[in-house]
Amino acid sequence: MSEPELPPDGRPVDVYLDLLRIRMPSEDYELLLSVVRPVLRAIDEQRLPALDFALEDSQQDGLPQEIRDEAALVIATAVTGRMDNKVIELHVDERTDPIRVVTDADTADDPVRLGEIAEYIRERRRLDDELRGIAEVSGLPTDL
Repeated sequence: MSEPELPPDGRPVDVYLDLLRIRMPSEDYELLLSVVRPVLRAIDEQRLPALDFALEDSQQDGLPQEIRDEAALVIATAVTGRMDNKVIELHVDERTDPIRVVTDADTADDPVRLGEIAEYIRERRRLDDELRGIAEVSGLPTDL
């Protein structure tokens, strides 16, 4: 849906949520809302320190993958204002399962760009491991 097709004063995230409400079973939609409401509120109030969202925390244990993916897409729509986002799986290394990331449709179809994103994630993990090691040796908390 392009901007001229949006209703007047319609935010893309509101349009996307309306589409999901029609498409999803009521119970799933309510579950989705319970996950995204606090994040959308924080976005509206500009209280987010970073645009790095993880739907893997302990509060979301047992949340079906479809709901996690839709929640990620709702949040991405709220942040970017775009409705063409996709959830994709990236194989970052052979030691771990693929990870799921949200990106725009053009990037999702660009293997070179996806390789760059995977490399960025590998480097970030390497730095996290290094910092975790430093914290451990220093007697500091290691839950980065």
